[in-house]
Amino acid sequence: MPASRLLPTPFHGSEEAFHMIAQGAEGVVYRTNFLSSNSSTSPSNDISGNAALKIRYPKPWRHPILDRRLTRQRILAEARVLVKLSRELRAPGDGISGAVPNVLGMSSEEGWLATEWIEGATVKAGIRGWEERQRVLREKAQRGDDVASEAQLEVLRALLRRIGAVVGRLHVCGIVHGDLTTSNMMVRACKPSPMGKAEAVASTSDDDKLEGEIVLLDFGLAQQSIADEDRAVDLYVLERAFGSTHPKVMEGRYSGQSAGAMFDEVLQAYAVATGKAGKITLRKLEDVRMRGRKKSMLG
Repeated sequence: MPASRLLPTPFHGSEEAFHMIAQGAEGVVYRTNFLSSNSSTSPSNDISGNAALKIRYPKPWRHPILDRRLTRQRILAEARVLVKLSRELRAPGDGISGAVPNVLGMSSEEGWLATEWIEGATVKAGIRGWEERQRVLREKAQRGDDVASEAQLEVLRALLRRIGAVVGRLHVCGIVHGDLTTSNMMVRACKPSPMGKAEAVASTSDDDKLEGEIVLLDFGLAQQSIADEDRAVDLYVLERAFGSTHPKVMEGRYSGQSAGAMFDEVLQAYAVATGKAGKITLRKLEDVRMRGRKKSMLG
């Protein structure tokens, strides 16, 4: 690890147990161990033994006082959102299965936040894997089109409906994510344990990678808001992310439907999860889309 990127105090002397997962403008994410003597990074039932650590390193181009203040505010804000959602996102009895990583520890002064490590695949990887399977099946059948079987489409539609329901629940909790993409969502496969609780398991088949609990990640841009405009922008960001990351899905190449029909699965599930308030948000989404089109036309 570069000397310019020192580890926070609780992690001193454990550089060998750090594995960089992602690096962005706001910070770096590592996979490591937190409050555990186990140096292995293999999956464990003890979530404290496997953690995702986000570190917001100092920005040398910002004034030191301003930099410390912003880092402290953003770490605290993200931690508060995660704690709130860990209590409220999964409501009993409504059939919506969604989650966020549990907060394990943090320091607003040192600029780090440790959360539960989530086993599973990102929604982005899952959908791309599904698309690859359709390509293989098409070649085996020597078909000239991309249209998938109804059974295969239902696997994808079910995933989209779960995403819509979880985003709806997120908004009902009074939180807007700010960066909803398929890279910031994971599918955690679950099975009933002998104690009657769900526990994460490794996927046993390709389709299993699309089946399971949706876990939302990276709340660095999240904020508490119940404004319909903010919620609509959240949905618009997700829609645009789908269009750029999974264009064939959005264009209806696999379903034979019109463009955007598959994403309607997300919006319909969102409407069910949010009730009357969701209808207002979806009307506002039309306004946001119109502004987006005008901006694209004008450059």
